[in-house]
Amino acid sequence: MKKDQNFKNHARYFPYHHFFLFPLTLTYFIWTIIDLDFATASATSESIKSLILALIVINLPFLARIYALKNQNRIIYAEMRARYAELTGKPFKELESRLSGSQIIALRFASDEELLVLIDESIKNNLNGKEIKMKIKNWKGDYRRV
Repeated sequence: MKKDQNFKNHARYFPYHHFFLFPLTLTYFIWTIIDLDFATASATSESIKSLILALIVINLPFLARIYALKNQNRIIYAEMRARYAELTGKPFKELESRLSGSQIIALRFASDEELLVLIDESIKNNLNGKEIKMKIKNWKGDYRRV
């Protein structure tokens, strides 16, 4: 059984990414920096090749994470458009243009009963994502996030 989500526990960690892959790539990058050797032309060439490889390797987990988060955000936008249309019978387009991405993502956690009020309040008071999340009383958990 999944634990109910709320503001305090909604952040997600993917153990393989956060606690295995990223620490290993960071270790490799630091190790490469420590081993740089510019004493001879040959050592300099090898050091530059190693540094380029380390830069590529350390950026791969970031790139994978960015792709996943961008896709997740597109899904959240589509979900919010559908929810708003279902609740109001109107398109979300006009309100969507008045909300920031972080506001829309935060509003995703609001229950259907709170959503419309929080949308209006977010626009009126220019609430940031954290403020919106803190105002949610009936959290709509998202257990499939990246």
